[in-house]
Amino acid sequence: MSNSHDTTLIKRDAYLGKIRPFVGTDLVKVLTGIRRCGKSVMLKLVQEELLANGVPQSRILAMDFDSPSNYPFRDGARFYEHFKMLVEQQGAVQSGERIHLFFDEIQEVSNWEQYVNGLRMLPNTDIYVTGSNAKLFSGELATYLVGRHISFEIHPFSFAEFTTMHREFLGEKTPADVFNDYMRFGGMPFLHNMRFEYAPSMEYLRGIYHSIMLKDIVRRHNIRDVDLLERIVTFVLANIGKTFSATSISKYFRSEKRTVSTDTVLNYIKVCEDAFLFYRAKRNDLQGKRLLTVNEKYYIADHGFREALFQGSQNAPELIFENIVFTELRRRGYEVTVGKVGDLEIDFVATRQNAPVYIQVSYYCGGKDTLERELAPLKKLVSDYPKYLISMDDFDLSRDGITHLNIRNFLLSSL
Repeated sequence: MSNSHDTTLIKRDAYLGKIRPFVGTDLVKVLTGIRRCGKSVMLKLVQEELLANGVPQSRILAMDFDSPSNYPFRDGARFYEHFKMLVEQQGAVQSGERIHLFFDEIQEVSNWEQYVNGLRMLPNTDIYVTGSNAKLFSGELATYLVGRHISFEIHPFSFAEFTTMHREFLGEKTPADVFNDYMRFGGMPFLHNMRFEYAPSMEYLRGIYHSIMLKDIVRRHNIRDVDLLERIVTFVLANIGKTFSATSISKYFRSEKRTVSTDTVLNYIKVCEDAFLFYRAKRNDLQGKRLLTVNEKYYIADHGFREALFQGSQNAPELIFENIVFTELRRRGYEVTVGKVGDLEIDFVATRQNAPVYIQVSYYCGGKDTLERELAPLKKLVSDYPKYLISMDDFDLSRDGITHLNIRNFLLSSL
């Protein structure tokens, strides 16, 4: 398996801890996420643990379908026959010992679902696959592997992981300086190779972005109007964390003398979601107890892309700040919506195991009026569940049953 683009093997214990209980089981382990977020490294980390636990290298078989040398195996039938032969050569049936199979960017293989299922049905196989498109791992996967797979969504580095990487490769900096770097560069694992030098780091991020656009969106969905796609993506990027509708985007294009239907806008945004470029946060009427279907919010998978594409021309640290909190909540397994309380809005309603946490995000609270405005939605909400205000402020602003957290403390906490 080629690993040339991801050389950082920082132990991502949060993910390894979730995967370990399923190692050696019949379930296919599915790792999804945006390109270059570290899925390949996760496969390598699992392999290292297997070797450390005494599994011979010969019983670990791997292939990266993004590697040109493996393009012939993108033909599903050839892929299946090749690995079926290798499994049989290892004598898994006779020995009873498992063969561990690792397939990177599996969506490049034609009819991969049925062939992976075929390999799963061979005796004593333990299978791991990664992919960069959410749609491939929903309906199509379920058709062949219903009840036979377990999914793990991999994200770019959290601030805690970024801090570890920073310390390992760049030495000590103050927590505030490390966070400023995180705000600017985002969490793509390979950036340490640029030693966080601005120009090469931004060039690398733009390269990933264009690869996602070309491979995971334009080619996969046969999009012809690439200019329109890029304009819609630019609009969403400029409005990260702001409520807007497909209709408002259509109106924006009409003001630019271009007619674009709301259905087209929604379809283009959806394929970006499928490629893990954007995440959608629906609005939740907390008093009417229903999800609203208009004026949703969108967040980008890694905020470094925004810096790379806009080059500071649309500097909006408060939007990046909110994006970081949203992504961290997703990383911790929360379902995240935007809360509506009457005519007021709570930035995030984060729900895990049916228990909600209410979170208001403010870059800086500033004076008393700003603080009261930020706290007002949380005060209006009648609930016994935890309420938090997250900001850059270093002094404690907790009051009225609302806990204040500095952003760095939140990101390094276990909330």
